[in-house]
Amino acid sequence: MRAWVVGIPAPIAAGPLQRVERPLPEPGPGQVRVDVSCCGVCRTDLHLAEGDLLPRRRGVVPGHEVVGRVGAVGAGATRFRPGERVGVPWLGRTDGTCRFCRRGDENLCTAPLFTGWDVDGGYADACLVDERFAYRLPEGLDDEQAAPLLCAGIIGYRALRCADLPPGGRLGVYGFGGSAHLTAQVALAQGLRVHVLTRGEENRRLARELGVDSVGGPADAPPEPLDGAVLFAPAGELVPVALRALDRGGTLAVAGIWLSAVPALDYASDLFQERRLRSVTANTRRDGEEFLRLAVRLGVRATTTAYSMEDAPRALADLAAGRFGGAAVLHA
Repeated sequence: MRAWVVGIPAPIAAGPLQRVERPLPEPGPGQVRVDVSCCGVCRTDLHLAEGDLLPRRRGVVPGHEVVGRVGAVGAGATRFRPGERVGVPWLGRTDGTCRFCRRGDENLCTAPLFTGWDVDGGYADACLVDERFAYRLPEGLDDEQAAPLLCAGIIGYRALRCADLPPGGRLGVYGFGGSAHLTAQVALAQGLRVHVLTRGEENRRLARELGVDSVGGPADAPPEPLDGAVLFAPAGELVPVALRALDRGGTLAVAGIWLSAVPALDYASDLFQERRLRSVTANTRRDGEEFLRLAVRLGVRATTTAYSMEDAPRALADLAAGRFGGAAVLHA
């Protein structure tokens, strides 16, 4: 089969992705092979290719927003039948036995595996997945629409919950790419006031089209104090900016797996009055199931730009340069 792998991490213009031929993978016990129809392009893939997020092993296949059909099942795998449509997400496996898994917080598992980082992902003709961690995709979502929901959507949903807004509250969204534009739709449908603070005219245009309450630059003050905020941009310098925009008791949730250095915080201006700063670490399967049902019920729609799988490096380069709004999706 054909696959893209991360060779030596480098700026995307230097060509860190390499096209290779590999044998079609055979599912082991409890696994299914997914024949890929499309795979979303996540900023984490870019961080992996460029070395911000170091690969867990050389030659890993990136991609963790995978949609496809079950092509083969391994011994003991009974959840899916060949031909069924499934989604393969970021969370690839947990140990199920650590103290966090036992209490229901599998996103904090001490020995997890992640798709496209520890195990090969969806920038390929096929990939393997532990059947317990795959999603059965709802009807009414075509493949291209479903792909960005599997990480951008699920993580954004968890981040929104972590920001802990009251009903009718005021949400700040810093950065407006694949995850943020899905999260904003959920927030608006739930009756929140949404203020988007982002760079890039494509992102600002998309935010306005979705009907948010205001759009400004990333360092601008929102028009009203915020009850909560989510930082999607991987820019640590925005942490104090967002904290200062919070009202008393507000929470800033940082949604990304990688963040540039955070400047020193001033206790009085950034954290006092019970402002809170928290990270968002992966997600649970429960988060994913809840979000996929909610996305269908609320009519959440991904704004997508389609690329051929052959054009994966160009898709990542366009993501780095901000040449599209919403999410990119690779088609096999």
